Amino acid sequence: MKKEIHPKDYRLVAFKDMSNNDVFLAKSTAQTSETIDVKGKEYPLVKLEISRSSHPYYTGKAKLVDTAGRVDKFRTKYAKFKK
Repeated sequence: MKKEIHPKDYRLVAFKDMSNNDVFLAKSTAQTSETIDVKGKEYPLVKLEISRSSHPYYTGKAKLVDTAGRVDKFRTKYAKFKK
C-alpha cells in the first residue's frame, strides 16, 4: 500500500438531512464553514438533500409501479398481431 495518501484530519461532523431535519454524526474530512449544536456540543455541519433516513430504498416507502396496467396495455396494443 502507498504511504501518506490518506487524510489525517478526521473529526466528528454533523450531517443534516434537509428533507426531514434528521441529524447524525460521523467521522469525516469534509470542510464546512457552518456549525450546529448537537446535544450541547458544537460540530461542523454538512447539509444533505437525501440520506438514509429519507431515501425510499431504506425507508420502504418506494412508489409501486402498476405492472398489471402495463401488461394490459401491452396485450391490447399487440392483440391485432395475434393469429
